[in-house]
Amino acid sequence: QVQLVESGGGLVQAGGSLRLSCAASGRTFSRYTMAWFRQAPGKEREFVTGINWSSGNPYYADSVKGRFTISRDNTKNTVYLQMNSLKPEDTAVYYCAARYRNGVSTNQYDYVVWGQGTQVTVSS
Repeated sequence: QVQLVESGGGLVQAGGSLRLSCAASGRTFSRYTMAWFRQAPGKEREFVTGINWSSGNPYYADSVKGRFTISRDNTKNTVYLQMNSLKPEDTAVYYCAARYRNGVSTNQYDYVVWGQGTQVTVSS
């Protein structure tokens, strides 16, 4: 089973960009569908984006479509989240998650491995 460690969060002004990384341990990373979720204070955790084994068919929540891009490098056991045109409402703790099935799910309970989260704060 993989272990996940996120990095790249921070404070950015509205309109700015950040790139999050999620490094995975384990030899079977390429067999995991990967996703990013986020949780803002007082709100439930929500799906942001996901990508399957072969990097095909990435899926995005409507709220981030056109601004965020997910990608993965199976040779580096890493998945990335490029976030552009950030808005204050993007402020949240961002979590990387993995599921051992091919195919993105927007349901957090379908993911079996989670990182510790990284804080993203967007100031207005």
